[in-house]
Amino acid sequence: MIKLIGALMVLVSASMVGWQISRTYAKRPVQLRALLVALQMLETEIVYGLTPLQRAFVKVGQRVNKEVGNLFLLAAELLEQERALSAEESLQKAMKRHWPQTALRKQEQEVLASLSQVLGSSDREDQQKHLRLAVTHLRGLEEEARAEQDKYEKMYKSLGFLGGLLVVILMF
Repeated sequence: MIKLIGALMVLVSASMVGWQISRTYAKRPVQLRALLVALQMLETEIVYGLTPLQRAFVKVGQRVNKEVGNLFLLAAELLEQERALSAEESLQKAMKRHWPQTALRKQEQEVLASLSQVLGSSDREDQQKHLRLAVTHLRGLEEEARAEQDKYEKMYKSLGFLGGLLVVILMF
């Protein structure tokens, strides 16, 4: 009886590991889409709304999903609290603190880092061009993320279960 309970626990644990890994593949395209929407909103706020960058970060952060929105809210908070920080420094610090809580990868971080160098330090037209360039780049990354999701999500779910099943078979 104890062996059976142990086998069931191993099987469930291995399955849960597979599900957890597959979840990151499922979250990434969703968060990338949210980041795309956030950058498009930021463009609207900066170019058409003439909103100061700190307030634009707050507005965008409140409208997009929590994982991506917190990044912009933290950047806005850093801009407000530490007046000596530039927009680039505040966004870089926010990414450094918040990035591990997202399913986004280094590629997306590099796109935002290059964008942060322009935000707040150039005219609206130049910022608009860079925002559109970042959106275009992120769209390509989103397509890659969806392909990876299709390819790996089911595989990790199955692999977790089958790995647990293998351990259970070896136990008996």
